[in-house]
Amino acid sequence: MDKVRIFQVDAFTDRAFAGNPAAVCLLEKAADSNWMQNVAAEMNLSETAFLVARPEGFGLRWFTPTIEVPLCGHATLASAHALWDADIVPHAESIRFDSLSGALIATRNENMIELDFPAAPPTETEPPAGLLETLGVSPVFVGESDYDKVVVVESEQIVRDLAPDFRQLSQVDCRGVMVTSTSAEKEFDFVSRFFAPQSGIDEDPVTGSAHCSLGPYWAEQLGKTELVGYQASARGGVVRVRLEGDRVVLGGQAVTVFQGELAIE
Repeated sequence: MDKVRIFQVDAFTDRAFAGNPAAVCLLEKAADSNWMQNVAAEMNLSETAFLVARPEGFGLRWFTPTIEVPLCGHATLASAHALWDADIVPHAESIRFDSLSGALIATRNENMIELDFPAAPPTETEPPAGLLETLGVSPVFVGESDYDKVVVVESEQIVRDLAPDFRQLSQVDCRGVMVTSTSAEKEFDFVSRFFAPQSGIDEDPVTGSAHCSLGPYWAEQLGKTELVGYQASARGGVVRVRLEGDRVVLGGQAVTVFQGELAIE
């Protein structure tokens, strides 16, 4: 029976058991999509990343327990961390990932990992039927990014107090929804939470890809191009955001929780 290396990494945190856990599976060759989906369901984390070495980097795919997704920030951060932490890639080298969202570059900046992602600024839209009722909020702004809805509310307390009915939310016509406001704490510019029951994730602990939309939105509102966001889930996580043209640089830390071997028949 063959085996491949697998890691579990907590992303967007500097300590274990916080941030967003992701599984990172290092494959020797491309794998069947159904097999990868089964592994992701077995891991039962918000995302499992699958890496295959290529001449100029790594192929990267992401799966929730129920679907493949086109972009995932925290599992990309976890993947880069695992490759450097296990000395698979020299620490001084950047890493190129080829994904469904194009080429993504990860670099080390002192104790921070930075990810170069495409910006996805939200455009104002009408909320889908049932969304605001399910969330129980009166929004300041409702927008739509490439993949998800953005709901801006008046205060951090509203964001923290949200307790949506996930069964009802899973019936709303949207892949996921981020709810956000300015932060009441000086160390952060904005706070958010992310819900995606249609993708098999009731609440994602820390969502890097959401900050591809949150960053451009709050940069325009606050008049700055470098921001710090806090995702106010039960685990919590910090995402640094820097706008560079049509790209967003996401910064965060990560911690390896465990590593082992995955059996393949």
